[in-house]
Amino acid sequence: MTHFEPAYIKTYETGSLNKKIEKAYQALKNCRLCPRKCGVDRTAGKTGICLTGEKAVVCSFNAHFGEESPLVGTNGSGTIFFTYCNLMCNFCQNYEISHGGEGEPVVPEQIARMMLILQKQGCHNINFVSPSHVVPQILAAVGVAIENGLSVPLVYNTSAYDKVETLKLLEGVVDIYMPDFKFQDPEIAESTCKAKDYPEYAQNALVEMHRQVGDLITDPLMDESGIAQRGLIIRHLVLPNRLAGTREAMTFIAEKVSIDSYVNIMPQYRPCGLAHETKGMNRAITEEEFETAVREASSAGIHRFDNREFRGQYIYFDRKCLE
Repeated sequence: MTHFEPAYIKTYETGSLNKKIEKAYQALKNCRLCPRKCGVDRTAGKTGICLTGEKAVVCSFNAHFGEESPLVGTNGSGTIFFTYCNLMCNFCQNYEISHGGEGEPVVPEQIARMMLILQKQGCHNINFVSPSHVVPQILAAVGVAIENGLSVPLVYNTSAYDKVETLKLLEGVVDIYMPDFKFQDPEIAESTCKAKDYPEYAQNALVEMHRQVGDLITDPLMDESGIAQRGLIIRHLVLPNRLAGTREAMTFIAEKVSIDSYVNIMPQYRPCGLAHETKGMNRAITEEEFETAVREASSAGIHRFDNREFRGQYIYFDRKCLE
């Protein structure tokens, strides 16, 4: 097996990364990086929906062991949690971060230092959580980190409320895309996120992400499940009362993205933040709702599932759900 080299190494060596950084920062002057299209000059300290100016805000960075199996391995996924968000779900389980603003403004050199610290700790990847509104800052940080020895895959951990034009700036930089494919009903997206266009943008984003990196590829030499090197991991959070539209979401993935997509059907929804403001969202899901979602995914043809176990407040997932 040949040695794996992250995509960003070649992009940096050819000079393409600097061009991407310049183009991304230009976009901040009349910000339309994401579907919100706020049009504010973030380089002048103005902010839109994401409440973020020219500097990114980071809440925390650490080795995370609660992510998908191919990301965690033995040493964890090196997560960097960005504060605020461009989608702003009213039920966000990190409400204090996404809505409350917990975190500190940082410059790209500081983000790069976080990346290198996590790599030195042995993390298998660098995992950017809620990155959609800080793509320019991430690109700049990657450039600094490469110059100082960064060599692990980069994960773009997103709500999927992303513009294809912005995702193209990440082509040749991001190795692993991990979107959360949330809703299929525009009305649910509107009531929870004030983003009626979420289904359209998320579908287009998934197709573009798959075009760039393909199906998930893992290193079989690492362990039984392998460590992710490149590709697409799709998350789908099951919501109570079938509000996530699981059947429609899984059918879209199978027919329009790839039948071999790696999918994590997530059972950990609980009403956080202002979830009570949306009808039908004021309770956790039932075991039956979760098992139905897994069966719907399987019926659509999805066959590569994340195999983590959920215990305690979560539901235990095993293959019986598919029977």
